Amino acid sequence: MSTWAARAVGLLTVMVLAASCTGGGAASPADEVEEKAPLSISASVDDGAADVAVDSVVTVDGFDGQLADVSLASDDGKSTVPGEIHGVRWTASGLLEPATSYVLKALGTGDDGKPVTTISRFTTRALTLDEQTYPAVAPLEGETVGIGMPVIVSFDVPVIDRAAFEKRMKVTAQPATAGGWYWLSNNTAHWRPKQYWKPGTEVSVDLGLNSVHAGNGVYGQQDQHVKFRVGRSVMTVVDTSRHRATVKINGKNVRTIPVSTGDADHRSRNGIKVVMEKHRSIDMDAATTGVDSDDPGYYNLKGVKWAMRVTNSGEFLHAAPWSAAAQGNANVSHGCVGMSTKDAAWVFAQSKRGDVVSYVGSPRRLEPGNGWTDWNRSWDEWLEGSALGEDAEGA
Repeated sequence: MSTWAARAVGLLTVMVLAASCTGGGAASPADEVEEKAPLSISASVDDGAADVAVDSVVTVDGFDGQLADVSLASDDGKSTVPGEIHGVRWTASGLLEPATSYVLKALGTGDDGKPVTTISRFTTRALTLDEQTYPAVAPLEGETVGIGMPVIVSFDVPVIDRAAFEKRMKVTAQPATAGGWYWLSNNTAHWRPKQYWKPGTEVSVDLGLNSVHAGNGVYGQQDQHVKFRVGRSVMTVVDTSRHRATVKINGKNVRTIPVSTGDADHRSRNGIKVVMEKHRSIDMDAATTGVDSDDPGYYNLKGVKWAMRVTNSGEFLHAAPWSAAAQGNANVSHGCVGMSTKDAAWVFAQSKRGDVVSYVGSPRRLEPGNGWTDWNRSWDEWLEGSALGEDAEGA
């Protein structure tokens, strides 16, 4: 082959190779279309789960897409658990009821643009009555109370984790009022303003305790929401040494009343007390205060008029026509404040639960917890009884 022919063959070979590298063969990676994924939904509680703890906080996560709506409700529709979506997660803002079947439904759209719906079911653990604690609240809904009235929450089963409960026990007021909780025991907590309530204050008590763990396998039940109002200021000062009681209404002395208080063997207790109960008529049996019927100091009085309790141990303000001669002159009672029927009826009519009754002039001190004795503690002492060690603005 001539030199020219060899060169021609070589040139043709190069052209063929070049064409094979740049021609219309396989597509380049840049030309490939990426497939988008469908939505994947995952819940913190497995479908079909049983004995789920009532204090579980249910969450739902969406992957490769966006959650649009999540609902969690009991199978019978009587109980709904609220929640909110933040980003790709839904979080329940409430807890669960015991021995309840729940339906969890989640809807969303995947990155592939296709809608997805998932439905799962689970059942919570049953609780015995000993594993549940129910709160009772005073004052009552819609009640008008005195300026010394504490908010009282009582539990039928002890609360060991006081802090967990106190975080969810809120008192708010208009106008805003500083106050705080004090635990008298694992069964009772009081909320008291730093100073006496301002007349006309509107107060709301909100207990979000349902299914909150109280410790020792006990859980709170039944959230409570109570509103009450503070009425006018009625304060009574009982001077046991001068045998008289002075009633102040909205800061002004309105009436001074001759009284008889506890004798030398049954002194009325000194200190700040609060009206706890009112009775138009009540039977007073000394046996209820621990006095045996064989004791010389025993009494059993029927139909005592216009009685207002101020201690657990049995101190009342009431009508005592049998001691009329001693009223204003001597102390002859077993610790109660006795006055004429007319004066007792007047005091009863002016007073309401939560009014303040201060006793002075007696050598006997009021015991903590013998009634609503909250106002005998300084503010610093009061805050020491909080599980969280803090006060709060009742805004």
